[in-house]
Amino acid sequence: MDNVFWNANVMAEHNRSASILAIGDSWFWYLFPGGSLLNQLGPIVDTRQHTILAVGNNGAEAYDYVHGKYKGIVSQALKFHGDGLSAVFISGGGNDFAGLNDLLPLLRDNCSNAQTAGDCFKPGAANGTLDKLMSDLTEAYTLLIGQIMMKCPAAVKIFVHNYDYAIPSGKGVFGGDSTWLKKALVEAHVPEPLQAGCIRHIVNRFSDVLTTLQTQGNGQVVFVDTRETLMPADWANELHPTPAGFKKLAQKWAPKLKSAGLAS
Repeated sequence: MDNVFWNANVMAEHNRSASILAIGDSWFWYLFPGGSLLNQLGPIVDTRQHTILAVGNNGAEAYDYVHGKYKGIVSQALKFHGDGLSAVFISGGGNDFAGLNDLLPLLRDNCSNAQTAGDCFKPGAANGTLDKLMSDLTEAYTLLIGQIMMKCPAAVKIFVHNYDYAIPSGKGVFGGDSTWLKKALVEAHVPEPLQAGCIRHIVNRFSDVLTTLQTQGNGQVVFVDTRETLMPADWANELHPTPAGFKKLAQKWAPKLKSAGLAS
């Protein structure tokens, strides 16, 4: 789409200015054939002549936007473009639990006797627990939303989303092996019938976080709930939809974008 840019200099060369800032991970930056969610959202907001500038990158975690490697570029983008923004899209949180080093610590050492997906996760709120992860995600999102509200017009809308129930298939990019989901579940001896449920459990907990942020957002925060949008065939691999899958997800955004006056 000619209204979506992943580089501010290229955007300037096209004499465009950002009216939507997209702070995100691979769901905004996925560059394989068919593109990312932004490639599908671009045409929707182009009906109101909006230009999207993306910051972040593949593999970004929510932590990175406020404390880590993308803190500077996010702050700079808000500084230079904030006054002209009508909306900010945020995609983050998935990489905070997807990956052997992120998911495995959340699980009990041996889940072979677990009866439910919830039984597979370590209890309590110490480091390495699901409760602590959700607390950290809440903190990161709260800080990021606060920055946006401080540097953008009062009418700016902040869109957040919760991905979908990814399938722990072990399938990586181009059919190779993945270490995102399946590997950690297998190493923790999670019974096969509970493995998909474990991912659903995490996505549901994350959705609760986003619901709370929307409630506390004084009408500025819009939660796009995209759970149960994708069918198994809509997943290209463990973490990323096919082009048709991203298009389905964008259609879940469309009514909320229209309600916010960002699309016709």
